[in-house]
Amino acid sequence: MKKKINITGYANQIIKAIPEGVLLNTKADKFDTMIIGWGALGTNWGVPCFTAYVRKSRFTREQLDKNPEFTVSVPLNGSIKKIFDVCGSKSGRDIDKVKEAGLTLEEPETNGVPGIKEYPLTLECRLRYRQEQELSLYDDEAKDSFYKTSENDTHITYIGEIVDAYIIE
Repeated sequence: MKKKINITGYANQIIKAIPEGVLLNTKADKFDTMIIGWGALGTNWGVPCFTAYVRKSRFTREQLDKNPEFTVSVPLNGSIKKIFDVCGSKSGRDIDKVKEAGLTLEEPETNGVPGIKEYPLTLECRLRYRQEQELSLYDDEAKDSFYKTSENDTHITYIGEIVDAYIIE
């Protein structure tokens, strides 16, 4: 069962959860999920949006390039260590994260990408914009902190319109 929510009523929880780790879910070749700690909740083009940043080398990027839909799963009671460990350190190219992390998938309401019951606050998104970030435009602090050893593996910005939002019960 799902309880529809007004995103603005949960904005603080979502924003606080992002740096701790939320799940970015994709489904193209197969379902996959990864922990992200960089993201933004806001409004673009007059609609609520979620912005995710994904390195070019990630399997998630390949999935998003094939299917321009994603869900964001937010924990309501803190992260679950096993989920965090599996989804934050292993690639969906190599393993079945659903099985390895013990995830329960929940059918989506609007797009084609499931949510995850264990991280119940769910944002279903449809990609509206994608842009590869240019290393030359970063300030020195960001370059030194995040790209010194990975100059060819910068992030891609994905802005998805939030087309549905609910809590999986």
